[in-house]
Amino acid sequence: MRLLLSTVLICLTLCAQAQIKDTDVLFTVDDDPVMASEFVRVYNKNLDLVKDESQKDIDTYLKLFINYQLKVKEARRLGLDKDDSYLREFNNYKRQLTKNYMSDSQVTDALVKEAYERTTHDVKASHILVRLDETETDTMAVYKQLMALRDRVIKEGYEAVQKSVHDGKTIFAEDLGYFGGFKMVYPFETAAFNTPVGEVSMPFRTRFGYHIVKVFDKRQSLGEVTVAHIMISNKQKDSTLNPETRIRQIYKKIEQGEKFESLAKQFSDDKSSSNKGGVLTPFTGGQLSSKEFEDVAFSLENPGDVSEPFKTDYGWHVIKLINKKGILPFEDVKMELENKVKRDTRSNLINSALVKKLAKKYDVEEHEESLAYIESIVNENYFRQAWNAPKDFKGDDVLITIEDTQVTNKDFISHLMQVQRLYRNKRVDVKTLIQKEYQSFYEARVLKYHEDHLEFENEEFAFVLKEYRDGLLLFDLMEKEVWNAASNDSIGLQKYFENHRDNYLWKDRVDAVVLSSASKSDIEKVQAQLKKDRSIEDILTNLNVGDEMNVLPTKGVFEKGDAILPENFEFEEGISKIYNHNDAYHVFKVHSVMPEGQKTLDESKGKVVSDYQNYIEENWVNSLNERFDVDINSSVLKRVKKQLLKQ
Repeated sequence: MRLLLSTVLICLTLCAQAQIKDTDVLFTVDDDPVMASEFVRVYNKNLDLVKDESQKDIDTYLKLFINYQLKVKEARRLGLDKDDSYLREFNNYKRQLTKNYMSDSQVTDALVKEAYERTTHDVKASHILVRLDETETDTMAVYKQLMALRDRVIKEGYEAVQKSVHDGKTIFAEDLGYFGGFKMVYPFETAAFNTPVGEVSMPFRTRFGYHIVKVFDKRQSLGEVTVAHIMISNKQKDSTLNPETRIRQIYKKIEQGEKFESLAKQFSDDKSSSNKGGVLTPFTGGQLSSKEFEDVAFSLENPGDVSEPFKTDYGWHVIKLINKKGILPFEDVKMELENKVKRDTRSNLINSALVKKLAKKYDVEEHEESLAYIESIVNENYFRQAWNAPKDFKGDDVLITIEDTQVTNKDFISHLMQVQRLYRNKRVDVKTLIQKEYQSFYEARVLKYHEDHLEFENEEFAFVLKEYRDGLLLFDLMEKEVWNAASNDSIGLQKYFENHRDNYLWKDRVDAVVLSSASKSDIEKVQAQLKKDRSIEDILTNLNVGDEMNVLPTKGVFEKGDAILPENFEFEEGISKIYNHNDAYHVFKVHSVMPEGQKTLDESKGKVVSDYQNYIEENWVNSLNERFDVDINSSVLKRVKKQLLKQ
C-alpha cells in the first residue's frame, strides 16, 4: 500500500512539473520576458493553419516565434507604437473588441433565445395608446384612463372602442396586423407576446406613453419573401383604360414568354419598383398593409412562379417569386440575433445585469449622503437651462467608490450639465430627475471601470488585444523595412535579378486558341472544320445556335503546367488531336510554339520583387538576432515540449 501511494505521488509530481505555469518565462529579449503560456497558445492556435509540416516542429516554430518577437521589439525601438495613425487604428479596434466582452452571457443568451422565438412567430394585435411624455412622473390619471378603456374593450369589443376614442393626437387606437420580434419597441413586443389570444393586456408604459394591447391571433412566422410585381393602379388618368383588362393583357404576354422585368419597366404604375423590374424589398409576414398581396406572395412556391392577376385596395397586380426563406435553425441565426439584441433597447437589461455582478466584484460603495446633498442644491432653474452649481459646492466629496477609484460630486454634476438641455421645460420633480440620471451615470461609471481594467482581468481579451497590437506594429515595420525597401530599390532589384537569372525561366509555351465542349461529337466537328481551314468565328456561328453555347473558345499564351493544358499536351504548331481534360473535350489551334528560355525582369517582376523581399527580410532578421540578446530557458522549453507533444 505504501509503495502504491509513493508511486501515485511520484506520477502526480512529474505531471505537475511537466505542466507550464503562467509565471514561466520561455525566453527573454534583452531581459524582456516572453511567457511560455503565450508560445503554447500561439502554437496551438496556428497548428491547423500551418501547411508546411516543417513549421509544426516545435523547435522550428520557436525560431519563427522568436523572430516575430524580435520584430516587435524593433518596432518599439523605432517608436512605431507612438505613431498617431497606429494609435488611432489600434484604439478603434480595441473599442470594437471591448464590446464583445462587455456583457452578461447568461442574460444575453436568454434574450437571444427569446428573440429567436419571437422572430419565428407572429402575433396579430391592436392597441390603444394614450400619449405621455417620457419624463412625466404623475401617471395615475393616465393609468386609470387605460384601465377604463380596457374594461370597455372587454365588454364592447375593440372595434367599437376604436371608433369612439381614436383622435390621432393624444389617443391612438390602431390595428397593427401581424408582427414578430424587433418590429416594435421591446416593452410593447413583450406585452403583445405575453398576452394570450383573445385577451387584453394590463396597461403598460413605453417611451410613447401608456398602452393596452388586444391580441387576436398567434402563428408561426411565414418567413421572408422577395417578389417582383406589376401593378395597374385603380386611379387612371385615361378613363378608357380598365385596370383589370390591362393586367390580364400583360399576364397573357408573360404566358407567351415575354420577360416579366421588361413588362414591369414598361407598364407598372408602381414607379418605385418598375425601374428595378418590379422587384420589391424583402418582407416578412404581417409587414405589409395589404393582406391580399401578402397572401398571394407567400402562396408562390418556386422562384420564377408567377401569380394570376389579383386585386388589392391599390389596384390590380401580378407577382413573380424571386426568393423565399423559411425559418432558419437557431444556430444559423444566433450571431445575427445576438448583434441585434446588443443594438436594441433590450441591451439595457444586459448592462444592468452586468453592473450588478461588477458591483459585487469591485466592492462598489455608493455614498447616499452625497446624492442627497446634490438633490438639495438642484432646483427648478435646471429645467430652464439656468442652473449652475453654487460657489461653495462640495465638488470633491466622494459619490461612488469603485475599488481604488473615487467618483466625486463634481463628476456627476458635470454629467447633469451635459444632459440639462434634454429637460428644458419638462415637468419633472428634482428628486426623480436626480435618481434617473444618477442610475445611468452609476452604471456608466461601473462599466467604464470594467472596460479600463478588462485587459488585466480577462485572459482571452488580453491575448486577442496583444495579438492585434503586435500584429499591427509588425505590419507597419515590415512595410517600412522590407516591402517598401524592395519596391523602391530599383538598382538592388536589378542586381538581385542578374545574380539569380536561373530562377526566372520560361517553360515551353504555345500561342493558341482552345475550343472546348462537353460533347465529343461537337469537338470532332470543330477539329474537322479547323483542318479545312474554316475560321473560328464561322465554326462557332454554326455550332452555337440561338441561346445554346455548345463550344467555348479561349485564346492566349499558355505555359507548360498551365491548368488549361492537358498533362500529355504536345507542343506542336497546327491543329491538335482531341484531348479529354477537366471533364470536357478540347482541340487546340496552335499558332506558334515558344521553347523554354530566359525571362526579362519585366516578365518576371512580380516573382523577383517577392524573392527580393524575402532576401531583404532574411538579412534584416539576421541583423536583429545580432542586435538583441535572446536567452532561452531550457528547462521551461523542455516542459513546453512535453506538454505540446502530449496534446
